[in-house]
Amino acid sequence: MKLQTLIGSIVATAAATALANPFPKADAQKGERLVKESKCNACHVSIVGGDGTAMFTRADRKVKTAAGLLSQVRTCNTMLGTNWFPEDEENVAAYLNQAYYKFK
Repeated sequence: MKLQTLIGSIVATAAATALANPFPKADAQKGERLVKESKCNACHVSIVGGDGTAMFTRADRKVKTAAGLLSQVRTCNTMLGTNWFPEDEENVAAYLNQAYYKFK
């Protein structure tokens, strides 16, 4: 019985962790570096002004979910020709989520 309880606790903890971080395999620090190297904010500044971060914090933002965030990062990757690999896109999404969106 104790083994079943232990296994149940491990499964519950793993599930809670997965829910708490929608990009568990991603590296947010690498994502931040990619955002800076690719000068993503230059495009954001041209759209929303300021330092470009209002793109993430504005009341009418398009991104409403973690899946939507990853989709938007993929769209930007394609449109800007940054040539990021899928894992790079996840790293960027993880960074943006950690810094701005806070999706769980």
